Amino acid sequence: MARLHARARQVVRTGGFVGVTATMLPLFVARLASAAPERREEVREAWIRAWARALLRLFAITVDVEGSVPPTSTGRLIVANHRSAADIGVILSLFGGYLVSRADLATWPVLGAAARSVGTVFVDRSSARSGAAAIRASVSLLEQGRVLSVFPEGTTFSDDEVRLFHAGAFVAATRADVDILPVGIAYPRGSGAAFFDETFGSHLGRMARAEPTRVFVSIGTPFRPARGDRSAAIAERARAEVQALVERSRARDPAARSDAAGRD
Repeated sequence: MARLHARARQVVRTGGFVGVTATMLPLFVARLASAAPERREEVREAWIRAWARALLRLFAITVDVEGSVPPTSTGRLIVANHRSAADIGVILSLFGGYLVSRADLATWPVLGAAARSVGTVFVDRSSARSGAAAIRASVSLLEQGRVLSVFPEGTTFSDDEVRLFHAGAFVAATRADVDILPVGIAYPRGSGAAFFDETFGSHLGRMARAEPTRVFVSIGTPFRPARGDRSAAIAERARAEVQALVERSRARDPAARSDAAGRD
């Protein structure tokens, strides 16, 4: 019976994901085209947050947040660890703005069209030319006062260890002279929404079958690199801060607290 329920969830959520995106996208494009130029960013921001929150509800993912988003009058770079495809919805629901994504996402059915329509910055990390173009696009957005989110590990991992951060986004933050805001994400142990050393397709299928999930997010303190700082050093500082925030998020997981109590 449990297997049948999981299969039913997968069918409903997979269809709902396509349906929500395919329905909202043409409405967004039409609304954006009819909006006055000075209101287009407001329209885009409202749509991206509504889309992200709709998908989190569809997949029964609730977000438990520690910390608040400090106000800013300039652009800002959000950096986080990457533990699930759901991270995209989590980050966009909290911060809005723009996202740096793997290049092949642009070719995916439905989702690729949605990502292109909202100005996602695509990067192929194996291509120096693509990396340089992504840095230029990121600098432009940040200098316009936009929020830009990136998962600097470059791919999804299955545990709490935060891997080496790629430096490109930090080059952009330094050139644009904006703050960097670190964020740490942790999923409950054994959560079906979390990545688990599998293909991306298998991960999405398991996430669609999963029981309701509460994801724990800790928002850190923004910092601004100086012009003379090396991008590798900035990336390592950000990585260390994200690692500490992941540990704070993990500590709020009731299962983690139970494990700690059992060892005492």
